[in-house]
Amino acid sequence: MSLAYAGADLKIGDDVSLSLGIGLRASFTSLEKGAPNGNSHSDNFALENMQIYTSAQYGKYLKATFNTERPPGPATTGAGGIRVMDAIAQLEPYEAFNVWVGRMLPPSDRANLAGSFYTVPWSFPGIVSNYPMIAFGRDDGATFWGKPMGGKVVYAVGAYNGHNRAAGLSNTGNSLLYAGRIAINFLGPEPPPAYYTASSYGGSKDIFTVALAGQFQSNGVGTAAAPANLKIWNADVLFEKKLAGGYVPALEGAYYHYDTGGKADCGSGEPGAGVCPVADNVGGQVQGKAYLAGAAFLFPTVVGWGQFQPFIRYQKYNRDLSQTTNKGADFGVNYLIKGLNARISAVYSKFDDSQRPPGATSMNQFVVGVQLKY
Repeated sequence: MSLAYAGADLKIGDDVSLSLGIGLRASFTSLEKGAPNGNSHSDNFALENMQIYTSAQYGKYLKATFNTERPPGPATTGAGGIRVMDAIAQLEPYEAFNVWVGRMLPPSDRANLAGSFYTVPWSFPGIVSNYPMIAFGRDDGATFWGKPMGGKVVYAVGAYNGHNRAAGLSNTGNSLLYAGRIAINFLGPEPPPAYYTASSYGGSKDIFTVALAGQFQSNGVGTAAAPANLKIWNADVLFEKKLAGGYVPALEGAYYHYDTGGKADCGSGEPGAGVCPVADNVGGQVQGKAYLAGAAFLFPTVVGWGQFQPFIRYQKYNRDLSQTTNKGADFGVNYLIKGLNARISAVYSKFDDSQRPPGATSMNQFVVGVQLKY
Protein backbone atom coordinates (compact mmCIF):
# COMPACT_ATOMS: atom_id res chain seq x y z
CA MET A 1 0.00 0.00 0.00
CA SER A 2 1.43 3.33 -0.96
CA LEU A 3 -0.05 5.45 1.82
CA ALA A 4 0.87 4.68 5.41
CA TYR A 5 -1.86 4.42 8.04
CA ALA A 6 0.24 6.48 10.43
CA GLY A 7 3.06 8.99 10.32
CA ALA A 8 4.41 12.21 11.76
CA ASP A 9 2.40 15.29 10.76
CA LEU A 10 3.99 18.72 10.44
CA LYS A 11 1.84 21.85 10.08
CA ILE A 12 3.73 24.35 7.92
CA GLY A 13 1.08 27.07 7.64
CA ASP A 14 -2.62 27.69 8.05
CA ASP A 15 -3.45 25.47 5.09
CA VAL A 16 -0.21 23.57 4.36
CA SER A 17 0.84 20.32 6.06
CA LEU A 18 3.43 17.60 5.54
CA SER A 19 3.52 14.02 6.84
CA LEU A 20 6.33 11.48 7.01
CA GLY A 21 6.33 7.72 7.57
CA ILE A 22 8.62 4.72 7.19
CA GLY A 23 8.14 1.00 6.63
CA LEU A 24 10.61 -1.83 7.18
CA ARG A 25 10.49 -5.58 6.53
CA ALA A 26 13.43 -7.85 7.38
CA SER A 27 13.52 -11.64 7.28
CA PHE A 28 15.50 -14.85 7.61
CA THR A 29 14.73 -17.50 4.98
CA SER A 30 15.78 -21.14 4.76
CA LEU A 31 14.96 -22.49 1.27
CA GLU A 32 15.31 -26.12 0.24
CA LYS A 33 17.70 -26.52 -2.73
CA GLY A 34 18.07 -22.76 -2.83
CA ALA A 35 21.88 -22.65 -2.67
CA PRO A 36 23.89 -22.00 -5.85
CA ASN A 37 24.89 -25.68 -6.06
CA GLY A 38 21.22 -26.59 -6.52
CA ASN A 39 21.24 -29.21 -3.76
CA SER A 40 21.82 -27.48 -0.43
CA HIS A 41 19.53 -25.32 1.64
CA SER A 42 20.13 -21.59 1.35
CA ASP A 43 20.03 -19.65 4.62
CA ASN A 44 19.73 -15.91 4.05
CA PHE A 45 18.97 -12.74 5.94
CA ALA A 46 17.28 -10.10 3.80
CA LEU A 47 16.09 -6.53 4.01
CA GLU A 48 12.96 -7.12 1.94
CA ASN A 49 11.52 -3.60 2.09
CA MET A 50 12.71 -0.20 3.27
CA GLN A 51 10.16 2.46 2.38
CA ILE A 52 9.89 6.18 3.11
CA TYR A 53 6.47 7.81 2.75
CA THR A 54 5.86 11.53 2.38
CA SER A 55 2.64 13.36 1.65
CA ALA A 56 1.67 17.02 1.58
CA GLN A 57 -1.58 18.92 1.53
CA TYR A 58 -2.36 22.44 0.34
CA GLY A 59 -5.81 23.56 1.36
CA LYS A 60 -8.46 20.90 1.63
CA TYR A 61 -8.42 19.30 -1.80
CA LEU A 62 -4.93 19.54 -3.34
CA LYS A 63 -2.47 16.88 -2.17
CA ALA A 64 0.74 15.15 -3.23
CA THR A 65 2.39 11.83 -2.36
CA PHE A 66 6.03 10.81 -2.80
CA ASN A 67 7.11 7.37 -1.59
CA THR A 68 10.37 5.51 -2.12
CA GLU A 69 11.46 1.89 -1.87
CA ARG A 70 14.79 0.11 -1.59
CA PRO A 71 14.50 -2.89 -3.95
CA PRO A 72 15.82 -6.12 -2.37
CA GLY A 73 18.79 -8.01 -3.78
CA PRO A 74 22.44 -7.33 -4.60
CA ALA A 75 23.56 -3.97 -5.93
CA THR A 76 25.07 -5.68 -8.99
CA THR A 77 21.54 -6.43 -10.22
CA GLY A 78 20.41 -2.84 -9.82
CA ALA A 79 18.89 -3.43 -6.38
CA GLY A 80 19.99 -1.93 -3.09
CA GLY A 81 19.47 1.70 -4.15
CA ILE A 82 16.50 3.98 -3.67
CA ARG A 83 13.76 3.98 -6.30
CA VAL A 84 10.59 6.01 -6.73
CA MET A 85 7.58 3.94 -5.72
CA ASP A 86 4.76 6.53 -5.80
CA ALA A 87 4.78 10.11 -7.11
CA ILE A 88 1.20 11.35 -7.29
CA ALA A 89 -0.48 14.73 -7.79
CA GLN A 90 -3.89 14.37 -6.12
CA LEU A 91 -7.04 16.40 -6.61
CA GLU A 92 -9.58 15.14 -4.08
CA PRO A 93 -12.63 17.45 -4.07
CA TYR A 94 -15.34 14.89 -3.30
CA GLU A 95 -15.83 11.57 -1.58
CA ALA A 96 -17.30 10.17 -4.79
CA PHE A 97 -14.83 11.59 -7.34
CA ASN A 98 -11.09 12.22 -7.18
CA VAL A 99 -8.25 12.41 -9.71
CA TRP A 100 -4.67 11.20 -9.33
CA VAL A 101 -1.90 11.69 -11.91
CA GLY A 102 1.64 10.30 -11.76
CA ARG A 103 3.13 6.97 -10.68
CA MET A 104 0.79 4.83 -8.62
CA LEU A 105 -0.96 1.49 -8.26
CA PRO A 106 -3.36 0.93 -11.17
CA PRO A 107 -6.66 -0.74 -10.21
CA SER A 108 -6.11 -4.50 -9.89
CA ASP A 109 -6.60 -7.30 -7.35
CA ARG A 110 -6.83 -7.06 -3.56
CA ALA A 111 -3.34 -8.52 -3.17
CA ASN A 112 -1.65 -5.83 -5.24
CA LEU A 113 -3.64 -3.01 -3.64
CA ALA A 114 -2.67 -4.29 -0.18
CA GLY A 115 0.97 -5.08 -0.89
CA SER A 116 3.19 -7.18 1.34
CA PHE A 117 2.72 -4.91 4.37
CA TYR A 118 -1.03 -5.49 4.56
CA THR A 119 -1.22 -9.13 3.48
CA VAL A 120 -1.75 -11.57 6.36
CA PRO A 121 0.82 -14.16 5.20
CA TRP A 122 4.35 -12.81 5.21
CA SER A 123 4.95 -13.06 1.46
CA PHE A 124 3.07 -11.42 -1.40
CA PRO A 125 1.00 -14.02 -3.37
CA GLY A 126 3.26 -13.80 -6.41
CA ILE A 127 2.24 -17.18 -7.80
CA VAL A 128 -1.24 -15.97 -8.73
CA SER A 129 -1.03 -12.15 -8.82
CA ASN A 130 0.70 -11.23 -12.09
CA TYR A 131 -0.61 -7.85 -13.23
CA PRO A 132 1.98 -5.94 -15.35
CA MET A 133 3.98 -3.21 -13.60
CA ILE A 134 7.08 -1.02 -13.68
CA ALA A 135 7.99 -2.10 -10.15
CA PHE A 136 6.18 -2.66 -6.85
CA GLY A 137 2.88 -2.98 -8.74
CA ARG A 138 3.10 0.61 -10.06
CA ASP A 139 2.74 2.30 -13.45
CA ASP A 140 2.63 5.86 -14.76
CA GLY A 141 -0.82 7.21 -15.65
CA ALA A 142 -4.04 8.72 -14.31
CA THR A 143 -6.64 7.24 -11.96
CA PHE A 144 -10.18 8.40 -11.26
CA TRP A 145 -11.56 6.96 -8.01
CA GLY A 146 -14.29 7.46 -5.47
CA LYS A 147 -16.12 6.05 -2.46
CA PRO A 148 -19.81 6.84 -2.92
CA MET A 149 -22.53 5.68 -0.51
CA GLY A 150 -20.33 6.28 2.51
CA GLY A 151 -17.64 3.91 1.25
CA LYS A 152 -20.00 1.02 0.61
CA VAL A 153 -18.91 1.23 -3.04
CA VAL A 154 -15.27 1.82 -4.02
CA TYR A 155 -14.36 2.30 -7.68
CA ALA A 156 -11.18 3.14 -9.56
CA VAL A 157 -10.58 3.45 -13.32
CA GLY A 158 -7.64 4.78 -15.28
CA ALA A 159 -5.21 4.74 -18.19
CA TYR A 160 -1.49 3.94 -17.92
CA ASN A 161 1.63 3.54 -20.06
CA GLY A 162 1.29 -0.21 -19.86
CA HIS A 163 3.28 -3.26 -20.87
CA ASN A 164 6.01 -4.10 -23.43
CA ARG A 165 6.97 -0.56 -24.52
CA ALA A 166 10.36 -1.61 -25.90
CA ALA A 167 12.01 -2.18 -29.26
CA GLY A 168 11.23 -5.65 -30.61
CA LEU A 169 8.29 -6.19 -28.29
CA SER A 170 4.56 -5.94 -28.93
CA ASN A 171 3.82 -2.36 -27.89
CA THR A 172 6.03 -0.37 -30.27
CA GLY A 173 2.93 1.73 -31.07
CA ASN A 174 2.71 2.86 -27.43
CA SER A 175 -0.85 1.69 -26.79
CA LEU A 176 -2.14 2.58 -23.33
CA LEU A 177 -3.27 0.07 -20.74
CA TYR A 178 -6.78 0.59 -19.31
CA ALA A 179 -7.69 -0.66 -15.85
CA GLY A 180 -10.70 -0.67 -13.55
CA ARG A 181 -11.94 -2.08 -10.27
CA ILE A 182 -15.23 -1.92 -8.39
CA ALA A 183 -15.74 -3.22 -4.86
CA ILE A 184 -19.04 -3.59 -3.00
CA ASN A 185 -18.86 -3.55 0.80
CA PHE A 186 -21.91 -5.36 2.18
CA LEU A 187 -21.04 -4.68 5.83
CA GLY A 188 -18.82 -1.81 6.91
CA PRO A 189 -16.57 0.20 4.57
CA GLU A 190 -12.91 -0.81 4.56
CA PRO A 191 -10.58 1.55 6.49
CA PRO A 192 -7.66 2.06 4.01
CA PRO A 193 -7.35 5.37 2.18
CA ALA A 194 -8.42 5.81 -1.45
CA TYR A 195 -9.04 2.51 -3.28
CA TYR A 196 -6.41 0.53 -1.32
CA THR A 197 -7.11 -2.70 0.55
CA ALA A 198 -5.81 -5.16 3.16
CA SER A 199 -6.42 -8.83 3.91
CA SER A 200 -7.24 -8.30 7.60
CA TYR A 201 -8.29 -5.46 9.89
CA GLY A 202 -7.95 -7.30 13.18
CA GLY A 203 -11.64 -7.07 14.05
CA SER A 204 -11.73 -3.25 13.94
CA LYS A 205 -14.45 -3.54 11.28
CA ASP A 206 -16.87 -6.24 10.15
CA ILE A 207 -16.00 -6.68 6.47
CA PHE A 208 -17.66 -8.51 3.60
CA THR A 209 -16.35 -7.15 0.30
CA VAL A 210 -16.74 -8.55 -3.20
CA ALA A 211 -14.75 -6.95 -6.01
CA LEU A 212 -14.19 -7.27 -9.76
CA ALA A 213 -11.09 -5.88 -11.51
CA GLY A 214 -9.61 -6.00 -14.99
CA GLN A 215 -6.99 -4.60 -17.34
CA PHE A 216 -6.82 -4.40 -21.14
CA GLN A 217 -4.08 -3.31 -23.52
CA SER A 218 -4.02 -3.51 -27.29
CA ASN A 219 -0.77 -5.18 -28.42
CA GLY A 220 0.14 -5.57 -24.78
CA VAL A 221 1.88 -8.95 -25.06
CA GLY A 222 4.19 -10.84 -27.41
CA THR A 223 6.72 -9.48 -29.89
CA ALA A 224 6.64 -6.79 -32.58
CA ALA A 225 6.36 -9.54 -35.20
CA ALA A 226 3.65 -11.45 -33.32
CA PRO A 227 1.73 -9.14 -30.96
CA ALA A 228 -1.52 -9.88 -29.14
CA ASN A 229 -3.92 -8.04 -26.87
CA LEU A 230 -3.40 -8.46 -23.15
CA LYS A 231 -6.60 -9.12 -21.19
CA ILE A 232 -6.70 -9.79 -17.44
CA TRP A 233 -9.59 -9.95 -15.04
CA ASN A 234 -10.07 -11.21 -11.52
CA ALA A 235 -12.67 -11.42 -8.77
CA ASP A 236 -11.79 -11.36 -5.07
CA VAL A 237 -13.65 -11.54 -1.79
CA LEU A 238 -12.82 -10.82 1.87
CA PHE A 239 -14.93 -11.71 4.90
CA GLU A 240 -13.86 -10.78 8.44
CA LYS A 241 -16.06 -10.53 11.53
CA LYS A 242 -15.43 -10.06 15.22
CA LEU A 243 -17.16 -12.83 17.17
CA ALA A 244 -18.25 -13.07 20.79
CA GLY A 245 -15.24 -13.15 23.05
CA GLY A 246 -13.15 -11.09 20.62
CA TYR A 247 -12.18 -13.90 18.24
CA VAL A 248 -11.73 -12.69 14.65
CA PRO A 249 -11.85 -15.11 11.71
CA ALA A 250 -10.94 -13.85 8.23
CA LEU A 251 -11.55 -15.61 4.91
CA GLU A 252 -10.13 -14.52 1.56
CA GLY A 253 -10.47 -15.84 -1.97
CA ALA A 254 -9.61 -14.79 -5.52
CA TYR A 255 -9.90 -16.02 -9.10
CA TYR A 256 -7.73 -14.78 -12.01
CA HIS A 257 -8.03 -15.11 -15.79
CA TYR A 258 -5.00 -14.16 -17.92
CA ASP A 259 -5.37 -14.00 -21.71
CA THR A 260 -2.33 -13.36 -23.91
CA GLY A 261 -4.00 -14.35 -27.17
CA GLY A 262 -2.01 -17.56 -27.19
CA LYS A 263 1.30 -15.67 -27.49
CA ALA A 264 4.38 -16.40 -25.39
CA ASP A 265 5.64 -13.26 -23.67
CA CYS A 266 9.38 -12.75 -23.26
CA GLY A 267 10.76 -13.90 -19.94
CA SER A 268 7.69 -15.97 -19.15
CA GLY A 269 9.32 -19.38 -19.43
CA GLU A 270 6.56 -20.55 -21.76
CA PRO A 271 7.36 -22.40 -25.03
CA GLY A 272 8.80 -19.98 -27.59
CA ALA A 273 9.40 -17.17 -25.08
CA GLY A 274 12.55 -15.16 -25.71
CA VAL A 275 14.77 -13.10 -23.47
CA CYS A 276 13.44 -9.66 -22.51
CA PRO A 277 15.39 -6.48 -23.30
CA VAL A 278 16.50 -4.30 -20.42
CA ALA A 279 13.47 -2.06 -19.92
CA ASP A 280 10.70 -1.30 -17.44
CA ASN A 281 7.40 -3.22 -17.45
CA VAL A 282 8.26 -5.84 -20.06
CA GLY A 283 7.61 -9.60 -20.30
CA GLY A 284 6.48 -12.20 -17.84
CA GLN A 285 2.80 -12.45 -18.80
CA VAL A 286 1.47 -16.02 -18.86
CA GLN A 287 -1.85 -17.19 -20.28
CA GLY A 288 -3.86 -19.26 -17.81
CA LYS A 289 -6.11 -19.30 -14.77
CA ALA A 290 -5.18 -18.87 -11.12
CA TYR A 291 -6.82 -19.35 -7.74
CA LEU A 292 -6.17 -18.17 -4.17
CA ALA A 293 -7.79 -19.18 -0.88
CA GLY A 294 -6.75 -18.06 2.57
CA ALA A 295 -7.93 -18.07 6.18
CA ALA A 296 -6.73 -16.45 9.39
CA PHE A 297 -7.92 -16.51 13.01
CA LEU A 298 -7.02 -13.80 15.52
CA PHE A 299 -7.10 -14.78 19.19
CA PRO A 300 -8.27 -12.05 21.62
CA THR A 301 -5.84 -12.85 24.43
CA VAL A 302 -2.91 -10.44 24.68
CA VAL A 303 0.30 -12.37 25.33
CA GLY A 304 3.15 -10.05 26.24
CA TRP A 305 2.99 -7.24 23.71
CA GLY A 306 0.52 -8.66 21.23
CA GLN A 307 -1.89 -11.28 19.90
CA PHE A 308 -1.43 -14.46 17.89
CA GLN A 309 -2.97 -14.89 14.44
CA PRO A 310 -2.45 -18.29 12.77
CA PHE A 311 -3.13 -18.45 9.02
CA ILE A 312 -3.10 -20.66 5.96
CA ARG A 313 -3.02 -19.81 2.25
CA TYR A 314 -3.16 -21.81 -0.99
CA GLN A 315 -2.24 -20.59 -4.48
CA LYS A 316 -2.45 -22.33 -7.86
CA TYR A 317 -1.65 -21.14 -11.40
CA ASN A 318 -2.59 -23.34 -14.39
CA ARG A 319 -0.48 -22.26 -17.40
CA ASP A 320 -2.14 -22.84 -20.78
CA LEU A 321 0.74 -22.82 -23.26
CA SER A 322 3.12 -25.12 -21.39
CA GLN A 323 0.32 -27.13 -19.73
CA THR A 324 2.13 -26.80 -16.40
CA THR A 325 1.00 -25.91 -12.88
CA ASN A 326 2.57 -23.75 -10.19
CA LYS A 327 1.28 -24.28 -6.64
CA GLY A 328 2.11 -22.96 -3.20
CA ALA A 329 0.81 -23.51 0.33
CA ASP A 330 1.65 -21.40 3.39
CA PHE A 331 1.15 -22.32 7.06
CA GLY A 332 2.14 -19.77 9.65
CA VAL A 333 1.41 -17.50 12.56
CA ASN A 334 1.63 -13.74 13.08
CA TYR A 335 2.38 -12.12 16.41
CA LEU A 336 0.58 -8.78 16.06
CA ILE A 337 1.93 -6.01 18.26
CA LYS A 338 0.12 -3.12 16.60
CA GLY A 339 -1.99 -4.88 14.04
CA LEU A 340 -0.17 -5.54 10.78
CA ASN A 341 1.87 -2.35 11.27
CA ALA A 342 4.08 -4.09 13.85
CA ARG A 343 4.34 -7.85 13.64
CA ILE A 344 6.60 -10.90 13.81
CA SER A 345 5.75 -13.74 11.42
CA ALA A 346 6.82 -17.37 11.14
CA VAL A 347 5.82 -19.25 7.98
CA TYR A 348 6.41 -22.69 6.50
CA SER A 349 5.75 -22.85 2.74
CA LYS A 350 5.70 -25.67 0.22
CA PHE A 351 6.06 -24.95 -3.51
CA ASP A 352 5.47 -27.27 -6.45
CA ASP A 353 6.11 -26.09 -10.01
CA SER A 354 5.82 -28.73 -12.75
CA GLN A 355 7.68 -26.42 -15.16
CA ARG A 356 10.91 -26.92 -13.21
CA PRO A 357 13.36 -29.72 -14.11
CA PRO A 358 12.57 -33.26 -12.84
CA GLY A 359 13.75 -33.72 -9.28
CA ALA A 360 13.49 -30.00 -8.58
CA THR A 361 9.75 -29.43 -8.93
CA SER A 362 9.11 -29.25 -5.17
CA MET A 363 10.75 -27.00 -2.58
CA ASN A 364 10.13 -26.20 1.07
CA GLN A 365 10.79 -22.86 2.72
CA PHE A 366 10.79 -21.47 6.26
CA VAL A 367 10.70 -17.74 6.94
CA VAL A 368 10.84 -15.62 10.07
CA GLY A 369 10.11 -11.96 9.45
CA VAL A 370 9.79 -8.69 11.33
CA GLN A 371 7.68 -5.80 10.03
CA LEU A 372 7.39 -2.24 11.34
CA LYS A 373 5.44 0.61 9.81
CA TYR A 374 5.22 4.11 11.31
